Amino acid sequence: MNWICGLAAKPGEEKMKQLEFIFDFASPNAYLAYHALGPILAATGAELVITPCLLGGIFKATSNQAPMVAFGGIKGKMDYEMLEMRRFIARHKLTAFKMNPHFPLNSIHAIRGLIAAQAAGVGTPYLEAVLKGYWEDGLKMDDQAVIAEVLTQAGLDGPALMAATAEPDVKATLVANTEGAVGRGVFGIPSFFVANELYFGKDRLGQVEEALSA
Repeated sequence: MNWICGLAAKPGEEKMKQLEFIFDFASPNAYLAYHALGPILAATGAELVITPCLLGGIFKATSNQAPMVAFGGIKGKMDYEMLEMRRFIARHKLTAFKMNPHFPLNSIHAIRGLIAAQAAGVGTPYLEAVLKGYWEDGLKMDDQAVIAEVLTQAGLDGPALMAATAEPDVKATLVANTEGAVGRGVFGIPSFFVANELYFGKDRLGQVEEALSA
């Protein structure tokens, strides 16, 4: 899937509609949503803008919790959540997905690496390689050495991208992205913006498509 960080329309051109994806690798639903977006982007002609954020930072700022924590005490709730996930997987034929045995994973290195990869012009292959490591291959993706190896196998400079996660500008960008998302009303991931309107969750993709088609 191709996506960009935003391009200005040339004079006389109508600006292409954009779908902004507030993204972190830590959410399995981010994987599912990302891989379900292709037909929507193709049908609407929209461009996808990925905004890397730290899900843990969003949770802390909004007093939110992961569903397994928030709903764990409600009889039947998590069973139903898993049923909905299986339905989504079947509907979109995402059969490569599997829950990571190391879940939950700290995504700080992976998401900082995405910011570095975007700056280096390799955002798409980075994102897709790391998503695969997280949610298909079940790797321990909070380990920088593991991430670097995944990236190297994908043809990227894994050690250099992981080294870049320590750069002050990369760290500052992640903080700014996360704080900015919270300031716009984001409380979880996956979240999307179409024309500055927020849509939360993979189950809102139908509404996202309607908004992009309007």
